[in-house]
Amino acid sequence: MNVLLTSCGLETQAIADAFLQMLPKPPSDARALFIPTAANTPDAIEVLPKCLGDLLKIGIPRENITVHDLHDPIDGALSQRWDIVYLCGGNTRYLLRRINEQGFREQLLAYIREGGVVIGVSAGSIIFSSAHPGHLGLLPRPLDVHCPDEACEQPGAISVRTDKPLRLGNRQAIRWENGMPVVLE
Repeated sequence: MNVLLTSCGLETQAIADAFLQMLPKPPSDARALFIPTAANTPDAIEVLPKCLGDLLKIGIPRENITVHDLHDPIDGALSQRWDIVYLCGGNTRYLLRRINEQGFREQLLAYIREGGVVIGVSAGSIIFSSAHPGHLGLLPRPLDVHCPDEACEQPGAISVRTDKPLRLGNRQAIRWENGMPVVLE
């Protein structure tokens, strides 16, 4: 599964490298769907340039990035138009509501099943965990993000056989290896 869940995006070289390994083509040829929907407060909006910068700094040209705010449905299969879906942070419940109301849930899960690359940042990661009703169900544990270093998960494979929240620090990410979630930093 080509899904990378983060607190703050491509914060470390290890996280950026893991993301680049997921791409099906060179970044200069990749097309990205950038979804800022969760950013509906001033603090969250302030972080959007950094999120867009994640894609630019790894070499995706600005003209290859489509911004879509999920106020309208997206027609067709995501995989026919984009190589990457980037879900920004902000209000998790609002993002989940927009995803479910616009029919994006089915599109996004189909895209993931087809091998599409997804990166979540903060709320864009939490939506995949069991933290909120209507979640997307990839991570069967609740996910807490922006955790202090002394409270976050240790790198390596994580158990999914518990309801204990998975605590992710700002310089950590979760990716799947052999079908199992793994924390990297």
